[in-house]
Amino acid sequence: MEHSRTTDATTPGRFVGGYIRLMDQLSRATAFLAAAFFIAGVVVVCQMVFVRYILGESTSWQTEFTVFSVTAAMLLGSPYVLMTGGHVAITLLPDAIGGVIGKLMRLIAALFGLGFCLALAYASWIYVAEAWHGGWTTGSVWNPVLWPALLPMAVGISLLTLQYVAEILRGEG
Repeated sequence: MEHSRTTDATTPGRFVGGYIRLMDQLSRATAFLAAAFFIAGVVVVCQMVFVRYILGESTSWQTEFTVFSVTAAMLLGSPYVLMTGGHVAITLLPDAIGGVIGKLMRLIAALFGLGFCLALAYASWIYVAEAWHGGWTTGSVWNPVLWPALLPMAVGISLLTLQYVAEILRGEG
């Protein structure tokens, strides 16, 4: 269930509030895209089962497509999960302490998460660029070019990074 998070008078400035709203909209949009990728993966698995076990034919692309589409769904859905508080968080100590110290602990944890996502986003874009420029393929029987399968990783992690910034600005960090 989605938590209702809106900006209010406590949000400092129009720019910050606008940024938070923009990121929330982008996170919702990529959640729909993630759902489409997940549904595509499920449909292809069903098609693979039909072709393999009903028609008795071999399959060549379905497993790889499903791995790529479900992975894209997970990565593109991650900003929405962070925005709605659906991620796993161990908050026993900050909850028990509460007050300013508890908020500070949450902020420090969010900054570590942000730093990790920044590093991963940077590395992901380099990986996509190398796959693009190198003309990398998967090396499988299907052998598609690799960069389109890697692109959701870079986009998803980049949006997760930006959503972390929104959460910190919102005061949820």
